[in-house]
Amino acid sequence: MTVSEGLRPSGSPAGTPGSCTSDFYVAQWESEELVPEFLAGRDAATDPNWAASGAESAAEYARWAHHLCGVACLRMALAALGRPVPSVHALRREVQALGAYVEEADGVIRGLIYQGAVEWLTARGIPARIALDEPTADIPAKLAAGALYIASVHATIRTPDVTPPHRGGHLVLVFGQDGEGRLRFHNPSGHTEATRRDARLPLADFARYHAERGIVIAP
Repeated sequence: MTVSEGLRPSGSPAGTPGSCTSDFYVAQWESEELVPEFLAGRDAATDPNWAASGAESAAEYARWAHHLCGVACLRMALAALGRPVPSVHALRREVQALGAYVEEADGVIRGLIYQGAVEWLTARGIPARIALDEPTADIPAKLAAGALYIASVHATIRTPDVTPPHRGGHLVLVFGQDGEGRLRFHNPSGHTEATRRDARLPLADFARYHAERGIVIAP
């Protein structure tokens, strides 16, 4: 298993939530500075760092890249907990074996399916549960209890001035609130530094994108 370096927050003992900082952000692509280009249509197979993902080929990397927001969130959560962080494809294969991803006969990829991810976490002694129909207003209580929250949001959360066509379809890691009450989160497909690492939105704005479901990772 490949372990990414530099993803464990300093001063965070293993097994307890750490203070989330940009020090352990990961995008769902290996070259985060190229995310705007990948979002604009650049072939992910041209990512010069694709091999670090653990993919067997650039083609495999490109095929999966748009589907790995959930695995990126899991990797960041593992780092916050002081756990070893597998490469994105090493982790993807492990959770896929538990049903977290399904490859259809026509090549369509479905996932992240929460149950498989929760099973993977709990098998490693990390308490986790699926959240369904839990409103945005409940997120601060989760955070106050020390939890991390992988939230289903619409991908346009990176452009808050855009009205999303629906809620959900993308995953971000919510880890705190700032002094103004805004939610703090890491977005694996943020297209700028401000929308990637420690992005912040008021609860009311976050609710526009939030599908009221996700994975709660307890302390």
